[in-house]
Amino acid sequence: MARRPVKVASCSGYKTDASVQMLRQATLGDVDFITGDYLAEMNLAETAEAFRAGKHNGWCSTAWEGIQQSLEVIAERCIKVVINGGCQNPEGLARKVSQRGHQLKVAYVLGDDLYEKIGPNLAALGEHLPAHLDSVNSKIKVPQVSTAFRNKLDVPLVSANAYLGARAIVEALRAGADIVICGRVSDSSPVIGAAWYWHSWSDTDYDQLAGAFVSGHLIECSAYATGANFSGFTDYQLDGLVECGFPIAEIDADGTCVISKHECTQGMINEETIRCQLLYELQGTIYLHSDVKAYLNDVTVKEVGKDRVRVAGIRGGPPPPTTKLAIFYRGGYQCQYLLNATGYGTDEKWKLLELQIRKGLEHSSASQGISLLEFQIVGVPEYNPRSQLRSTSYCRLFAEAAEEGPLMALIEVFQNIALQHFSGFHFALDMRTALPRSFLAYYPSLYDQDSLQETATIIVNSADKIGDVTIQAGHPPRYEPCEDRENYDTSDPLSLTSLGYPKIVRLGDVALARSGDKGSNLNCGIFVKDPQMWDWLRSYLSRERMKQLMGDDWSEEYFMERVEFPNIFAVHFVVYGILGRGVSGSTRLDCLGKGFADYIRDKLVEVPSSGVQTNGHH
Repeated sequence: MARRPVKVASCSGYKTDASVQMLRQATLGDVDFITGDYLAEMNLAETAEAFRAGKHNGWCSTAWEGIQQSLEVIAERCIKVVINGGCQNPEGLARKVSQRGHQLKVAYVLGDDLYEKIGPNLAALGEHLPAHLDSVNSKIKVPQVSTAFRNKLDVPLVSANAYLGARAIVEALRAGADIVICGRVSDSSPVIGAAWYWHSWSDTDYDQLAGAFVSGHLIECSAYATGANFSGFTDYQLDGLVECGFPIAEIDADGTCVISKHECTQGMINEETIRCQLLYELQGTIYLHSDVKAYLNDVTVKEVGKDRVRVAGIRGGPPPPTTKLAIFYRGGYQCQYLLNATGYGTDEKWKLLELQIRKGLEHSSASQGISLLEFQIVGVPEYNPRSQLRSTSYCRLFAEAAEEGPLMALIEVFQNIALQHFSGFHFALDMRTALPRSFLAYYPSLYDQDSLQETATIIVNSADKIGDVTIQAGHPPRYEPCEDRENYDTSDPLSLTSLGYPKIVRLGDVALARSGDKGSNLNCGIFVKDPQMWDWLRSYLSRERMKQLMGDDWSEEYFMERVEFPNIFAVHFVVYGILGRGVSGSTRLDCLGKGFADYIRDKLVEVPSSGVQTNGHH
C-alpha cells in the first residue's frame, strides 16, 4: 500500500534567506522534511579560498543558525532535515550539529569537491580540461571569453564542485539519519532524496524521480513559488507580498505533487506563480539531473484549492553519463564607474565622454593591457521630467584587465579630463568602485558521473570519529546520452489577421514571464493569462519575433532555442552566449538575466482586440 504524500518544506533558496525560516516551517504546520538550498555558484567559490586559508568555517552561517534555532522542535516533531548548507565543509557543520545532542543522528555527504583533482592551475590541464557544459550541442558557439584562459600560462583555480544527485542522501536516510548535511548537491537533490526515501522508490523509477525533481525545482528558490520574483504581482495588493511564506511540496507515490504553504503566511500560490517558477532557469523541454532526466512536454499545472496547485504530466528517463562541474578561477581585475548625465543632449554627452576616455587611453602605454572596455548607458531621461532624478541617466563604464596596472591607468585618464567634461556631468563623490578589484570567473563544465566518489557518513562519535559509518553512494545503474534539444517555431501557426482586428498593447498586459541564467545562457518562459490567447502567443512569438523584440540586445553570435508547453500556454526561449562567462564573469548589468522577462513584457505587440484584458487588483 502506497504511503501518503510526503510533505517537504523549503526553508532557504540562498544563503541570505533568514535563518528563522527553518523554525517557521517546523512550527507553523505539519511537515515531514525540511530542505534548504543555500548555494549558488558564487558563494561556493568565495567560501573555498577563505576556508582553505583557515579564515572561514566553510559552511553557510544561516544554515547553522537555522538548525541551532530548530533542533528542539525538529527532535520533538520527528522532522528530518536535508540541506546543502555544508557548502565547502559539510563534515564540519555536521559535527557541530551532532555535538548539540538531542539524540538526533547526523550525517554528511562528500564527493562534490574536486579541487584537489582538478587544480591548482586551470591552464595547466591542457587537453585534460573538462569539456564546457554547452559543448554537447554542436549548434552552439561557446563564447570566446569563456575559454580565453587557455591562452594564459597561470590560471589559479579557486574551486571545482560537481553537482551531486540524491543517492548519498537516500543512503544516509536509510541508515537512520535525522539530519543530512550536504555540500554541492543539485538544488533539487534534497527534495528528491526525501521523496525517494519516503516512498521507497528504486533508482529506476524514473517517472517518480522526475516528478520529485520538478517538485524540488518548484520549491528550491523559497518564496519564488509564493509571490516573490512574480511578474504578475501588480494585480495584487502589495501589503500581502511584503513577507511571503515559503513553499511546501506534497509529493505523492507516483511523483505528482501539490505545492502549498502554511495557511497563516503571506503571499499566494496559484497557477500563475507556479507556472512562473516552473519556467525558471529551464533549458527547454528536457531537464537534466544526476539521477534522472525529466521530460516536461506534457506538464500540467492546476489549482486544486486555496494556495494549493497540483503539478503532473512529467515523464522520466535515465540520467546522462555526465553531471555539471562548476569551476571558478582567478579571472583578473575589474572596475566600474557610475557617471551621471541630466536632461538636454544626453546622447551627445555620452558620445563625448567615450571619445575623451578612448583618446586619453591612446596616450597611456599601460592601458594596452585593458582587455575589455564598455560604455553601458542605463536609462533614458523622462520627457518633460517632473524632477531632476527623472531626467537623469547614467553610464556604467566597465573595464577588465589581467593586472591592476592598466585599470589604474584608466583612473589617471579619468582624472585628466575631470574638468573637461560635458555640461552637467556629475557622479557620487564615493568612487570606490573605480578601484580595480580581483574577480572570480566561471567555467561551467561536464564531469563523468562514474568518476565521482560520493559518500554518506553517519556520525556515531563526533569527538574522535570512532564508530562513524561511511556508505558508498554508488552510481546510477543506467545512463542515456543527451538527446538533441528541441527547437522549433509553432507547427501550425494561425494567420494573425484571422484572429481579429489587431490592437497595440504591451506584452505584459496579456502575458506573464520569468527569466534567469544558466552559466553563459539566458532563459525566458512566457505564458498568456487567458487560455484563449494561446493560439495568438504561439503564432506570434516565433524565434524571429523574439530577436526583433530583443532589439540591440540580440547578436548573431548568439544561438536561440524555442519550445512550447501547450498545457500551460507557454513558450520558452534559451539565448546561448548572451551572458558571456556568466555569473561574476559577466559584463552585463543584469548578469543573472532576471530582468530580461520584464524587459520583453514592456515591448509593444499586436494582439487581437477581443483578447485584451486590463490590469486590475484582486
